[in-house]
Amino acid sequence: MKINKLSELTAFLSRASGIVITTHSNPDGDAIGSSLALYHYFKEAGKKVSLIVPNKYPEFISWLPGNGEIIVFEDDRERSKSVFSEADIIFCLDYNAIHRSGSLKDSIAASAAFRIMIDHHPEPEIEEFDYVISTTETSSTAELIYDFIVKSTGNQFINKDIATCLYVGIMTDTGSFSFACNRPATFYVTAKLLETGIDGEWIHRRVYDTFSEDKLRLLGYSLSEKLVVHREFATAYIALSKEELKKFKYQVGDTEGIVNYALSIKGVKMAVLLTERNSKIRLSFRSKGDFSVNEIARKYFQGGGHRNAAGGDSYETLDNTIKKLEALLTDYKEDLLKTEE
Repeated sequence: MKINKLSELTAFLSRASGIVITTHSNPDGDAIGSSLALYHYFKEAGKKVSLIVPNKYPEFISWLPGNGEIIVFEDDRERSKSVFSEADIIFCLDYNAIHRSGSLKDSIAASAAFRIMIDHHPEPEIEEFDYVISTTETSSTAELIYDFIVKSTGNQFINKDIATCLYVGIMTDTGSFSFACNRPATFYVTAKLLETGIDGEWIHRRVYDTFSEDKLRLLGYSLSEKLVVHREFATAYIALSKEELKKFKYQVGDTEGIVNYALSIKGVKMAVLLTERNSKIRLSFRSKGDFSVNEIARKYFQGGGHRNAAGGDSYETLDNTIKKLEALLTDYKEDLLKTEE
């Protein structure tokens, strides 16, 4: 069954008996913030709703209201599978293709539940979903969730818990309102969230000013010992092995933001962070101007994202992944050097 109108979807949701909210693997602030906001919304409406994420997420967003209700699939597979088996609606937030849900993909693909995608990444695989809200114009999926709630039932349903979660989603996906936020609508939504009485300064401190000593030392090591700059390609990268991460007692989220320091170098148009995990190499791409790292992530590293921020994976060794990346720089040299900041 396909639904094309929001009014039809709202009526359909009113009859739902089992709602499951999901997001992508390695959830970030927007993924968790938008998912928890929607969770609170349906809870307030008296719905039976569950929130399942593929794997562990950073500690700096684990304080959000409702965090204790999140089911981590890789920690509780049996419970997760049971919840999926009872679902009649699955929300797919902040991802635009089922395979990007990581360890959840088989459960989502096998379910007969109605699938709703709400996302802001380019090139959505819309045929996998029964209802789609997809645009690349908005700052974040959190902003889309705000619009969804308001258009469905009005902004009186945006309480402080929902506002806190949405604010974190927008704030983190815009780098504290430093990119992807040129639309006046983004600041309008943010202002409406602040009108609920949430403390934006306090929220910012909880996200950005609670680093562990090990995380800061890892950052220092990454910049002083591991930063590689190829000025002839306007590119910089940092590669961290499993042993190096272990040395600094790596926890999920500890490498968050490191790639942005490499991108901040004058003359650098693309930056990449490579981190060695148990079975793969994770690549985080950032760029300036019109250069699309989304294209590189999708074409060569089984990933994707936005024009200026994307991620991907390699199943080769760290050394071979670096060689592959450096070989690509020659192919993209002309585009990198002509891209305006």
